[in-house]
Amino acid sequence: MTRSPLLDLPGAIGHPDGPDAGPDAGVASHHGDPFADQRAATRRAAVVDRSHRGLVVVTGPDRTTWLHLLVSQQVADLPEGAGTEGLVLDVQGRVEHHAVISHVDGAIWLSVEPGAAPGLAAYLESMKFWSDVSVRDATDEFAQLSVLGPQVTDVLTTAGVEVPAGPEGAGPLPGGGVVRRVPWPLEETSVDLLVPRAGLVDWWERLRGAGAAAAGLDAFEALRVAALRPRLGVDTDERTIPHEVGWIGAAVHLTKGCYRGQETVSRVANLGRPPRQMVLLHLASGDDALPPPGTPVLSAEGGRAVGRVGTAVRHHELGSVALALVKRSAVAGTSESGPTTLWVADDRDEGVPGPATIDPDSVPPDTGEPPGRAAVRRLQG
Repeated sequence: MTRSPLLDLPGAIGHPDGPDAGPDAGVASHHGDPFADQRAATRRAAVVDRSHRGLVVVTGPDRTTWLHLLVSQQVADLPEGAGTEGLVLDVQGRVEHHAVISHVDGAIWLSVEPGAAPGLAAYLESMKFWSDVSVRDATDEFAQLSVLGPQVTDVLTTAGVEVPAGPEGAGPLPGGGVVRRVPWPLEETSVDLLVPRAGLVDWWERLRGAGAAAAGLDAFEALRVAALRPRLGVDTDERTIPHEVGWIGAAVHLTKGCYRGQETVSRVANLGRPPRQMVLLHLASGDDALPPPGTPVLSAEGGRAVGRVGTAVRHHELGSVALALVKRSAVAGTSESGPTTLWVADDRDEGVPGPATIDPDSVPPDTGEPPGRAAVRRLQG
């Protein structure tokens, strides 16, 4: 894990090191008060170091039409100055990569999870065949900063950055790189900057001088969890399909075809329902340690495993909460009867399984009978 130089600045507190260090060990966890970091992001503007993320850049005249055949999103007609999200699936429709995509300066920029860029670049390189494209892992060239909050436009304008129009607009950054709007973790007030890695400290100080408070990744993650936005490899496992975590629409275009895993996407959308659903759990952890990703979620009756915990955080308003993937049967009836109580397993010597309730507002709405199944029933009727 590459260590960010911003960790050496006054006030930056890193994530714990050691064999259990997660993918975020290279950047600041907080800047003295995690809740103050969150409040700054929601009330004013804050800048977060996310320079540990990976980046793959695709150039060449065939870049959009070629990438369109490999990802789940409609990108063949993605214009310059626009962005979206996309997935790479395996042949069974399970998620292998998630990317935030921007089309800027004749290039497709794909921001991915820490450590994921080499694998994605290798896969894309293997699929070039006769297409006129060039693929490179640009993680060592550019680093990501995220600026959040209602004053984000004022801060960026003061820093000499023109904020793109539209919910996912993107544009070139002065001195090289990309500025792009993203619809999360704070809707309409979240902007990512891909800055030259050699100028990361300069850009941080430039944004701080323009009025942005320093915030750690814990604040970003807490706001992301509250927004019900999943993170690959943390809120997902090796069996996750897009329908389970809310990526249909945001990262998957249901009417496009010709990509690996499309059959599963279409079959679940038209004939079935996903086996699991991502929900928000309210935890009764208090000051205890939060459950790590992968911790089993148990049914209230019998204690059988019905899911897994993903990202667990302490939110400045919601308290201790977590995203979790749970079986549909465990979620059934939550919206009608109020919160459903489950248990979060705890195998630590000092703890026992703790209760957790499903937030009814986080349960995906029931859209009724899938259209394909309804058509089959009519034909048989």
